[in-house]
Amino acid sequence: MSPRASRGRLDYPYQGLTRQIAQAAADVDHWPAGFSHVDKTLSVGRGLEIFNALAEGIMTWEIQRRAGLHVKAPARAAVGARIVSGFGVGNLRIPIPCEVVWAMEPALMDGPGGQEVTMAGFGYGTLPGHPALGEEAFIAMLMPDGGVDFRLLAFSKPAGLIYTLGSPVTKLTQAGVTRSYQQAARTLAGGF
Repeated sequence: MSPRASRGRLDYPYQGLTRQIAQAAADVDHWPAGFSHVDKTLSVGRGLEIFNALAEGIMTWEIQRRAGLHVKAPARAAVGARIVSGFGVGNLRIPIPCEVVWAMEPALMDGPGGQEVTMAGFGYGTLPGHPALGEEAFIAMLMPDGGVDFRLLAFSKPAGLIYTLGSPVTKLTQAGVTRSYQQAARTLAGGF
C-alpha cells in the first residue's frame, strides 16, 4: 500500500451513499450534484449456489482481480479495510487507493421496488492519491424469484485539475472498467 494511502482519510462527501441507494425500498435517484454516476444491474444466473459464488467473489476482491486489476488488500472486505488496486500494465500502474465504508455479508432486506432480497457486498470510497473523488459499490442480489443479479453503483468526479482535463479519457476508462466488472461477475457466477 502506498504511504500516502495508508495515512490518508476518505476525501469525498456523501460517504455511505451507495449503501443507502442499494437498500432503497423504491426506485430513487439521490445522486449528488456535480458527480457522474453509474447504476448498472446485470442478471448473472439463478439459484443460491450462483448467489453464494458471486457474493464470495465480491467480498474477497476476486471481482477486481478478474476485471484485470492488481489488488493489495486484506483477505476480505470489511469496514475500514484499505485496498490499493493498480490499473495499468506491469510497473506502469496508477495506484487506486480506497477504503471500505460499508460491508454486508448475505442478509435478507428490502431491496429495489420494496421486494425482500438477499444481498451481499460492499462499498469503498476514494483516498488521497486516487484519480477521482467518490464511492463505488459491488452487490450480489438473490431475488425472490431465484434470479441472481450483480449491481454496480458508483458516483465520482475528477480529483484535481489534471484529472479534470483528462475527464473524457477517464469517462471512457470508467465505462471499460464497468464492462470488465460485469464480465468478472459473469465468470464468478459460472460463466452464465
